Amino acid sequence: MNGDVAEVQRRLWEAADQLRANSKLAPVEYRGPVLGLIFLAYAEHRFDAVHGEVQARATARRPATADDYRARSVVFIPEEARLSHLVNLPEREDLGKALDEAMKSVEKLNPELKNVLPRGYARLERSTLLELVRLFAPLPNTLSGDAFGLIYEYFLSKFAMAEGRLGGEFFTPYSIVRLIVEVIEPFHGRVFDPACGSGGMFVQCAKFVERHRGSATRELSVYGQEQKESTVPIAKMNLALHGLSGDVRLGNSYYEDLHDSGRSFDFVMANPPFNVNGVDKERLEQGRRFPFGIPRPDNANYLWIQLFYSSLASGGRAGFVMPNSAADAGRSEQEIRKKLVQSRSVDVMIAIGTNFFYTVTLPVTLWFLDRGKFDTDRHDKVLFIDARQIYRQIDRAHRDFLPEQIEFLANIVRLYRGEKVETTDGSEGLLKENFPDEKYIDVPGLCRVATIDEIEGHGWSLNPGRYTGSAAVVEEDGEDFREKLSGLYEEFSQLSDEADLLRAKVDAAIQGVLEA
Repeated sequence: MNGDVAEVQRRLWEAADQLRANSKLAPVEYRGPVLGLIFLAYAEHRFDAVHGEVQARATARRPATADDYRARSVVFIPEEARLSHLVNLPEREDLGKALDEAMKSVEKLNPELKNVLPRGYARLERSTLLELVRLFAPLPNTLSGDAFGLIYEYFLSKFAMAEGRLGGEFFTPYSIVRLIVEVIEPFHGRVFDPACGSGGMFVQCAKFVERHRGSATRELSVYGQEQKESTVPIAKMNLALHGLSGDVRLGNSYYEDLHDSGRSFDFVMANPPFNVNGVDKERLEQGRRFPFGIPRPDNANYLWIQLFYSSLASGGRAGFVMPNSAADAGRSEQEIRKKLVQSRSVDVMIAIGTNFFYTVTLPVTLWFLDRGKFDTDRHDKVLFIDARQIYRQIDRAHRDFLPEQIEFLANIVRLYRGEKVETTDGSEGLLKENFPDEKYIDVPGLCRVATIDEIEGHGWSLNPGRYTGSAAVVEEDGEDFREKLSGLYEEFSQLSDEADLLRAKVDAAIQGVLEA
């Protein structure tokens, strides 16, 4: 990331968050209006970049129209919606109403944005809103196009962190998404995310293509489905900010197949909600979408896994996040897992340590399917990687991967597949230390290739720790005891801090009432 952009986004967030702290708004109420202003700044930047060219081609008989801008993949921005106009409104003008009208006019002139841009600016205090507009108004003339996408992603991550559990419903941490993308290698094709949140999976697919000197708009078609109505606009704005067009629809993926997904996608990526209960099994389309059967427990993990599998075309790859317990779940879920392994489509399993996610502190597992490996020498093998001891500590409650760590883990998979490794992010040292001959070998505690016969001998478990020689696992839930205890303690500490903060607020409120 460009250092200047990193500094700009940090400064913008600190200023915006300070304004929120001095307002009556919670992070979830503040998120939409702020992301909308970032989008408006980006749209104005793109509009200004082509405005001269479009006007030069116009004539008195045929003046420029919104269609001329859309033909260049640019959002048409009328004068009343430009931040440079809004920031200079007279003090007597209702700025909140003006912003709501600006969003409405942009949607009217650009039908593809219908019901996407946020409203509700009139509910914000004028002083807060004015400072926000002043904060973002200079950006169209001071930043490049790529910078806006980076700032949008940065703000999404900060809002997700501030919102905690609710934030995790729309945002998957960058380093997890980047690792999934590096393993499934979406060079070209149709990409599907049936739990797409804010669209981060699609954005990282596009960046993967661009890192390999391709054009994401030519090489990728993206399709998403999202259950939360308030999250769909965030995803659509995210795609637009990164120059992508995609088909993102509102729907419940358990019951609705809005993209006719049966065996039609080259890549499937997702971070679905974990351990969901209450799914109405009578409404499920058995057979095509759930080919290995409906699990008896009131838990949707194995519904998601089958949705990902059944959406893949021949030769397609999937990468998704699951709680550790799914890799060892018993009874009917074990039977489904057995059929999945016997289909020869499970390719790679990666165990991830604690504190990578905003929704849960416990460790998770990344699952990777490959329906194209049947005719390879990997057809009866699965690569297990234990990455629980690989991370960067951001703060007490959050971890991520460094770029060289992501590249190293992806390179283990490349060596296993017989592909050429990549070292642009500095993974040479880790590769030389673990794979001195630049060929795949089992490394105790890190990685091991197991056969399907071995997996059967372990009760069809897909828990990496069982195969890599890592710390012993607990039979009941597939989690290492020390790892689980560490995660529980971190969660307890975080909840204690939040309780202290809440107690202080309650004390202050009651004291205020008593003194009134």
